[in-house]
Amino acid sequence: MPTRRSFLSLGAMTAAGIVTVPDATSAQAIDALKQMKPPAKPVIVTRVTGDNTIQDAYKMLLDGADTLSAAHHVCLGRENDPTDHSVGIGGLPNEEGVVELDSCCMHGPTRSAGSVGGVQNIKNVCLVARKVFEHTSHVMLVGKGAERFAVDLGFPSENLLTEDARKVWMLWKEGNSQMDWWGPGITGPQWKDPYGDRPAPKPTMDLHGPTSQLRPGTIPRHPTPDWAEFIRARALTLARMADDLDIPAANRQFAVEQILWPSTGTIHVSAINPKGEISGATTTSGLAWKIPGRLGDSPVIGAGCYTDQDIGSAGATGSGEENIKVAGAHTIVELMRQGLTPHDAGMETLRRIVRNHNGDMTRIRLLDMEYYILRKDGAYAGCSLWSTSPTGKPRAFAVHDGTYRVEKCAYLFEGSSIAWPPF
Repeated sequence: MPTRRSFLSLGAMTAAGIVTVPDATSAQAIDALKQMKPPAKPVIVTRVTGDNTIQDAYKMLLDGADTLSAAHHVCLGRENDPTDHSVGIGGLPNEEGVVELDSCCMHGPTRSAGSVGGVQNIKNVCLVARKVFEHTSHVMLVGKGAERFAVDLGFPSENLLTEDARKVWMLWKEGNSQMDWWGPGITGPQWKDPYGDRPAPKPTMDLHGPTSQLRPGTIPRHPTPDWAEFIRARALTLARMADDLDIPAANRQFAVEQILWPSTGTIHVSAINPKGEISGATTTSGLAWKIPGRLGDSPVIGAGCYTDQDIGSAGATGSGEENIKVAGAHTIVELMRQGLTPHDAGMETLRRIVRNHNGDMTRIRLLDMEYYILRKDGAYAGCSLWSTSPTGKPRAFAVHDGTYRVEKCAYLFEGSSIAWPPF
């Protein structure tokens, strides 16, 4: 299986968790990379989309389409779907009820990069990100400037807050707006564990040892028996409020779930063709109910997306602030440059997030992260911090290399994260 294939040893890990590779191994790694051949067929690695865009994009690659155009085809499917509340039109808004979109991309063949952040009223921000490097000398445009740039290039301006998303936002305002992003972050000295009466277990893993020695830790989905009952009671309260807001009965359960577990379906796509041309793209509406102007990792080149034509491509979904701090996508690509497989590069980068919190599970259990990784020879991996989502679904990713399929992510910890911000 491509995610398990190894072509070099891991090298040594220092006490700080940094991969160090002796000169001889570095030379071997460089030589091995030079000898790698592109896959015989195109390969796409991405989030499970629930539509046919991945299959369509694969056919585009077979027909000779540009790899970034194929990646963006998958992104556009999500951006244009008003029922996807994490990307494009219909995305859940910030705390003021305004939808703000972020996106970035890297085009391997021309080694170009473009990014936009905090964009309002323009749904196809993935294409705007590409226009940044096609029409300017810049890499990143944000806010009103990015919006004006898009309008100048002919992108239609429209209200991105759909009626059902607006009603979910109103339900949040009335029933859960105390659950916001204000207050000290989990790394701040004044931070206090909101679930202090629900102790988390210590991770059964060596934070500084080689990835091959990693042992999964375990954390229950709900740390105490009363937690499930609390969730049920909260859901009933929100359901009654949803009725008062005239949310249709058929949509009520979904609205309540969006309050308890807001959509976090940022999408990243990496694609390579038999010529060895590789590209990556990421797009999102960011955190639901975020402070206006907040940017996560999705528009940050090197965090939410990074592509090196000589090595491969990687992208991320999850806790954006945590991924920015480890420059996740760039770190993964650089670890592959040093000889690690896609799987091991992804797992090591996840371990760096854990080390940033000294293995403190009271903090780590509030985080989520998934990486989508593609190497220049077509080897790939999907890696996640947790084995399941907060709603109990196994973490998974989609791959198409001639056959479309969904595979489970490799993961560090059994179970799932718990709600943050807290109730």
